[in-house]
Amino acid sequence: MPQPKVKLVVTGDDFGYCPRRNRGIVECFLKGGVSNVSLLVNATSAVDAAELAKRHLIPIGLHANLSEGAPVSLNLKGSTLLNEEGFFHGKTGFRKALQSGQLNMYEVEQELRAQVKRFCELVGHLPFHMDGHQHVHVLPEVREVFAQVVADFGICYTRIPVEPGLHGCPLIPPHLRDFYIQVQKDALSSVEVFRRHGIRWPDVYLGLTTMGQNMSVASVKQALSYALGASSLNNAFTGAQSDSPAPKTDRPITAELMVHPGHPSRPQEGGCGQGPDDFSQSEDRQHELETLTDPSLLAYYKQESIQLCAFRDL
Repeated sequence: MPQPKVKLVVTGDDFGYCPRRNRGIVECFLKGGVSNVSLLVNATSAVDAAELAKRHLIPIGLHANLSEGAPVSLNLKGSTLLNEEGFFHGKTGFRKALQSGQLNMYEVEQELRAQVKRFCELVGHLPFHMDGHQHVHVLPEVREVFAQVVADFGICYTRIPVEPGLHGCPLIPPHLRDFYIQVQKDALSSVEVFRRHGIRWPDVYLGLTTMGQNMSVASVKQALSYALGASSLNNAFTGAQSDSPAPKTDRPITAELMVHPGHPSRPQEGGCGQGPDDFSQSEDRQHELETLTDPSLLAYYKQESIQLCAFRDL
């Protein structure tokens, strides 16, 4: 077989969130729309998700969660990671607590290690990759602890959410743009930390500009166009690869496309201990599922020599 131009990992995040999300992600995998999943081990349907991954031989990694729902570790009573109800502080609350110096990094480490161990109990092997729910793994201080845990368990791959073309994307509303730009700054500051621990990641990350209603066959093609040429990659992603120069023509470019397909969660069904959020209940989940399995997108992959694969295949 000819060498592909791009090895593309299409990762379905939030596997385990609820039965309907699980079912939609599996449908997407079976139709060729996703090639990899990321499991929330503290979610209410994590056991079901792990069984589905085994049954359908779905490559699976850990979506480490420090911001939504209840912890896995049993040693965090009164923890700085939790609010008065015993739940994580939320996407914004976690960042505020971190910025004010309120979070204990030893407790972060305890929880991350507990989630890796829980993953192994559910799935039967270590994660093929490990990233952070709501991108918490690239935050200051957290990234150091995260990298050490990943390295200690011998997990090879993570996610560096720095997306070519993000700054020029007109589809993203201002409040999300500000958040995404900060995510990118944190991610770039994580590069040296992850490199020092021997952790790897694909050449290109995609997914912030193609989330929800912004996802279309055209927008996915546009995002992928940045990955199709070594010169574009070198300009857009300088410094963010672990230890290799810009890809040459003798090897494929590697890329990850982060996606969130599924059937929308029903109220009071799913979540990580507090019920499903608006993001999971949105019809955007169905829209992503339909787009990712659109025959014209799957044909485009073949036409452009884009090979869908998993982190374990890189």
